[in-house]
Amino acid sequence: MKKMKRYKFNKKIIKVMKNPKEVPKSLRILFLMHFIIDYLFAIPLLLFPITFLKFLGWTTIDTLLARLISAALIGIGGVSLLENKSSLESYNSLLTLKILFSTTAIIGIVISITEGNKIKFVWLLLTIFVLFSVLWIYYKIKISRNL
Repeated sequence: MKKMKRYKFNKKIIKVMKNPKEVPKSLRILFLMHFIIDYLFAIPLLLFPITFLKFLGWTTIDTLLARLISAALIGIGGVSLLENKSSLESYNSLLTLKILFSTTAIIGIVISITEGNKIKFVWLLLTIFVLFSVLWIYYKIKISRNL
């Protein structure tokens, strides 16, 4: 009987051989982070909109609008958790949703700033949306190549 040769593969080779149809682990983690951040804002907006928005610096508060925003955050953040084990195709669709939501939010925030919104928290909010939008677009491009 002939002896079989054994080959050792270093980690770099194994990484290259991974299935390109798999969702990157970093994207799954980002979806979980997105869920947490959305819910950190959504729950107080739903239950205590006046107290929460005053804490953030708002002086004029529409509780109905605050709760509608909360519903959007619960929906978008919730799907980040519920679909966390989904396929690459599902992630691709969810990224489209997240890109549309984050880019239109950025446009709305910028318009509000140019109209004179002086609430300091708005700049942090804009930064958060820009960061997430850039990440969503990056991953959309990355996984679209593997579909």
